[in-house]
Amino acid sequence: MPSAEQPDPSTLSYEQARDELVQVVTRLETGGEPLEASLALWERGEALAARCQQWLDGARERLATARADTTDSNGPAPLDDE
Repeated sequence: MPSAEQPDPSTLSYEQARDELVQVVTRLETGGEPLEASLALWERGEALAARCQQWLDGARERLATARADTTDSNGPAPLDDE
């Protein structure tokens, strides 16, 4: 069962959240946890998955911004001469 000592998912790096999520999924797939513990694990897994998604969304935004900045600094694409 997750303990009260676990860090808030919002403070975790992508790698930390992903690694803990793998552990949570493994425990849930293995079974044998009491219902309360399984529910707590599920909730923790949901929070960890959301944190991973936040990191991925942020990375996509940064890439899109970097691409846009590169395109803008190079000027418009040249036109083909006919």
